[in-house]
Amino acid sequence: MNRDFRELGRSGLQVSPLCFGGNVFGWTADEATSFSLLDAWVDAGFNFIDTADIYSRWVDGHEGGESEGVIGRWLKRRGRRDDVVIATKLGHQQWDEARRGLKPERIRQAVEDSLKRLQTDHIDLYQAHTDDPETPMADTLGAFAELIRAGKVRAIGASNFTAPRLAEALRTSAALGLPRYESLQPLYNLLDRRVFEDELQALCVAEGVGVINFYALAAGFLTGKYRSVADAAKSARGSNVVKRYLDERGLRVLAALDAAAARHGAKPGQVAIAWQLRQPGITAPIASATSLPQLQQLVAATRLRLTDEDMAALDAASA
Repeated sequence: MNRDFRELGRSGLQVSPLCFGGNVFGWTADEATSFSLLDAWVDAGFNFIDTADIYSRWVDGHEGGESEGVIGRWLKRRGRRDDVVIATKLGHQQWDEARRGLKPERIRQAVEDSLKRLQTDHIDLYQAHTDDPETPMADTLGAFAELIRAGKVRAIGASNFTAPRLAEALRTSAALGLPRYESLQPLYNLLDRRVFEDELQALCVAEGVGVINFYALAAGFLTGKYRSVADAAKSARGSNVVKRYLDERGLRVLAALDAAAARHGAKPGQVAIAWQLRQPGITAPIASATSLPQLQQLVAATRLRLTDEDMAALDAASA
């Protein structure tokens, strides 16, 4: 069992060192597979699960909420609510006008919808999926405060915020005595370093904001799954992954991952996660799996200890 839990920000939430990305539930993992993955995740000693109300609206025939619905039905069937920390998100800009953004009335409706789909009476971590500069920060945080007082939400977090906007939110919380964003969900991996490292990392470390970065495996590229244009046919999102990452730098990073993996008897994706776990401020990278062997590799990644030489080589390759 993995017992390496850590507090998320100052929230009091004790989370495992890796977060299961629930975007696959009801999409690339059907319900039966999703249930088996969730069972195995908890049985392995992990507790952190991330989803969003918009998952998986991008799929033809889906309306959004499919992932939350799968998790809710799993919770009802298994009765393991106390074994997990559930994080979900609201307000993504890809929603229609009635459901996007962080206006108080939107937050109040969104939380009820998510609670119903999740079949629970509270959300452990409720996150603003994207920033909403058109709504005053105090209004948004005040609405979140209402949810916390009502016991519907335990802590709040932000996703896809810039450093200036996150800093503004933290100042607003302090000045008005409102709950603060205890976590940030930024894009971060060996190939997407700049957004987090340039400004957000120092702010999160200084303010004690927990970081649960998404795309930890660069949509599968860092597993070594996509090494040529022909590999794009391996999955539904393969072509986009290849276009985004398959270049000289991407191949250089894969070579460094391969070398470190060979030294440790590990897989490239495990090395990519182990590298993130040594970065200042990182609490729990988010990664997904659609099969039990993939999930077992994620679990093993948290036990992999890279050397300083490994880290230097990966840093150089991804610079």
